[in-house]
This record gives sequence, C-alpha cells and structure tokens, in this order.
Amino acid sequence: MKILNVSRQTVIARDVKLANNFFSRFKGLLAVKNFPAQSALVLKPCDSIHTFFMRFPIDVFFANKENKIIKIYRELKPWRLSGVFFKSRLCVELPDGSLDASRTQEGDRIEIIG
Repeated sequence: MKILNVSRQTVIARDVKLANNFFSRFKGLLAVKNFPAQSALVLKPCDSIHTFFMRFPIDVFFANKENKIIKIYRELKPWRLSGVFFKSRLCVELPDGSLDASRTQEGDRIEIIG
C-alpha cells in the first residue's frame, strides 16, 4: 500500500502496513528498531496514540472519514501522548521528517492505495 497527499500531489509513504485489529494496534511500532523512510503504519480505527516504550520520534497525523487531515504531530518524541480526536477515523505513524518531505499540512486530503 501507499499513501498519497492528494491536495499537494505528493507521496507520503510507499511501504505501508495496516494495524486494524486490537492486537496489531496495541503492538503498533513498539518492537520496531528501524523505521525507514517511506514507511508508515496506519492505525484504524484510532483517535489517539501514545509513544511509550518507543525508541525514536515519529511524525503522526489523524484523518477523518473524508480522509482530511485534522491534526499533525511532527517529531513526536518517545513517552508522549497525543490528544484525543473524536472525529478521527485513522492515524498514520511515519518516520520523523516525512511530513515535511511531502509538504503535508493539516487540511490536506490523503488517499491510501492498495
């Protein structure tokens, strides 16, 4: 799968994994030692996250049911909590710097292909 920023016509990630059940969402990126560029984890459904026990900062965005980005966190460090976004349908976790590289901003519309 890949994630496109339709608003800016850029690719956000090319190697995307889906976490769409309790266990895969719970595990998230906890066991990941290396999170290469162009990777992403889509948590669905998801309205908040934590970075407890993680080893590196990540970029994060939350999107609503229209795939519009409603909140972005750049370089969210380990041992942090996000806010809770009740209108969020999904959350995407990315290597830090991914959102700047793709020029992604709040209000942009995304598309997940594959």
